[in-house]
Amino acid sequence: MLGPNGAGKTTTLSMLATLLTIDEGRAEIFGVDVQREPHMIRQLVGVTGQYASVDEGLTGSENLWLFARLQGLSASAARARAADLLERFGLTDAANRRAKQYSGGMRRRLDLAASLIMSPPLIFLDEPTTGLDPRTRGQMWDTIRDLVAGGCTVLLTTQYLDEADQLADRIAVIDRGRKVAEGTSDDLKASVGASSLQIRLSDPGDLATAAQIASRVTGTTPVPSPESGRLTVPLARAETAVDALVALRQSGIDVAELNMAKPSLDEVFLTLTGHDTSEQDPTTSEDGESR
Repeated sequence: MLGPNGAGKTTTLSMLATLLTIDEGRAEIFGVDVQREPHMIRQLVGVTGQYASVDEGLTGSENLWLFARLQGLSASAARARAADLLERFGLTDAANRRAKQYSGGMRRRLDLAASLIMSPPLIFLDEPTTGLDPRTRGQMWDTIRDLVAGGCTVLLTTQYLDEADQLADRIAVIDRGRKVAEGTSDDLKASVGASSLQIRLSDPGDLATAAQIASRVTGTTPVPSPESGRLTVPLARAETAVDALVALRQSGIDVAELNMAKPSLDEVFLTLTGHDTSEQDPTTSEDGESR
């Protein structure tokens, strides 16, 4: 699920995980109604939220043992499961250190390990790499790929376009509480066009006129970025880029810079929503709560 802060990603996951009540509509997971059979849903899903839920005063081993005991495992089985998960997530050397001494990436891995104690077939990961440095983020990506390779289904929310591009088999684009598109990364990029022409104008005041000209010539809907003076023009056929540039020149509009490229997820999101993923719905706060 790809979308900016406040788009409704966390709210959606919270409802699917039975942490929030569904007040309209319905949802099923593996054929089980979420609202009518919440206890069964909780046996089917594991949840890792945006913030680590581990107890910082306990060691990594103690945290996992405690979660395992709370889920009904015997003391010996809980110890064995904790040791197995610590090894699986590369935390064995830190097993006896308190969680407050862990780095951000280690805490995220410990939190993810806790959600896998009962080996659920479906795992919800809510922005699992937020706040992580690039190296740790790459390690978390590898961990998620390993989960999928091991047979888990993962529903992941993110506001990072490259993360969705790297990890997702299918992407649902969420904006202001609604799904605006769904498909594979290639499907979504193809919906924008075979390629795109990115133009930076010498005079940002010409953006509106340039967009009208480009739309008339190419038959597509260009997306202006007023703050940067840029215009992104989706192209059904790459050769129409020349026609667009000639038309701009004939209209006296100067182009300072141009680039041709295959569509990116950034351009897909911009085309679908009219803004990029860094922009937030003004009716919501950073944590997605309504104002």
